[in-house]
Amino acid sequence: MAHKTVVRNRAYQTVSFNTVERHNERKNEEYFNGDVVTDRAHLNVHYRRCFKEDGTPETYQETFDRLLDEKIIVKHGTKPDAKLFCEMVYDINTTYFDERGGYEFAKKYFEEAYRQAVKEAGSEDYIISAVLHADERNKALSELHGRDIYHYHLHVVYVPVVEKKLYFKKNNKDPEKAGKLKEVIPQISQSNKWPLRMTVEVDGKTVTRNSYSFLQDRYYEHMKAAGFDGFERGERGSTTEHLEVLEYKIQQDKIRADEAAALAEAKEKEAAVMDVKVEKKAAKLNKLDEQISVKEKAKATIAEIDAMGKPALLGGFSVTNDELKKLKTLAKKSVNADKKVADANRKRDAAINERNDAVKENNEFKAQQAAAKKKQPTISDQLTWFSKFMTAMKRAPKRLMAVIEDIMRQPPEHQEPEHDQRRKTEVSR
Repeated sequence: MAHKTVVRNRAYQTVSFNTVERHNERKNEEYFNGDVVTDRAHLNVHYRRCFKEDGTPETYQETFDRLLDEKIIVKHGTKPDAKLFCEMVYDINTTYFDERGGYEFAKKYFEEAYRQAVKEAGSEDYIISAVLHADERNKALSELHGRDIYHYHLHVVYVPVVEKKLYFKKNNKDPEKAGKLKEVIPQISQSNKWPLRMTVEVDGKTVTRNSYSFLQDRYYEHMKAAGFDGFERGERGSTTEHLEVLEYKIQQDKIRADEAAALAEAKEKEAAVMDVKVEKKAAKLNKLDEQISVKEKAKATIAEIDAMGKPALLGGFSVTNDELKKLKTLAKKSVNADKKVADANRKRDAAINERNDAVKENNEFKAQQAAAKKKQPTISDQLTWFSKFMTAMKRAPKRLMAVIEDIMRQPPEHQEPEHDQRRKTEVSR
């Protein structure tokens, strides 16, 4: 079998820092890949690792935050859900290293591959971690040859940075600056770093392809120029290439599931905050009701007022000085109470509306969250699928490949909404 170079790149949101770090830095107690031999973790090689001033390693998140603080990277115009870091995995067939000295040869090979990764990142400052994994056993080859054979590959975690030119506004108060270059910043931008389609000149011809395809070219050409040989560039659009890295993709599915779980946890916290807001609104209503009760207390003084004064000899009505003072005091209190009651009523109505809106929003959010959980595939589902797939590969690899190639040639299926499916079922009945 021909040896083929492959480099995969995937972008992540910062919520995935911990998941990626725990796998790459071997911090997990158990691994999704059951072939990880933890006793060999000390053989993993770091070509790049960031440390604190006290000499302890930084977490991926801490390195990212430090780069932001030092203005080495800039979050200019990024959206809240933007993907702010990437991971390149440099790979080649397991037997390539086994035939050339194994571990020692792999260390030299991936040391050179790391140099190419620095070029791709644009600067070593943008790389958070680069580690060679030497502790993953290739189960199939080990059983075939009757000895332990390990699959060597390199993980490079980095921040996708591009040079962003900022210009002064055309209507700038200073005419000499209007429309001119203001500064160039190291902007975090995965979409600009890796566009879906890009055009370059290759051997005098204009070629337009996915940016990852050119990444494959550069990896292959760099390793060839560095003196390594005995391999080919991974085939463009090859189904075989994807089957060889199936385990990697299943691992990525787990990371996506972990991301979804982390986001769900964040949403649950938001729901809890919403519940607290509703409770606060209820407490506010109770306080307003207490204020409104002032009017009820004022009614109790009416009988007392009716009992004041007596008819005068020449007609009319007379009151004592004490009664007059009390009447004036009560009249002022009454006017103030009316104002307070009117104001309290307005605030109560507003609070009731806010509470009702909060309750409605909370209920809608919980309903969406419940629906999202139902749609989220479990790790058990993924493992079951993977097991069936591998069984099918052993039984009928050619037929399975033919099916996959046929599927890839066809346009993607569009699943009908549930209500449309129910409607068709009802009609058929």
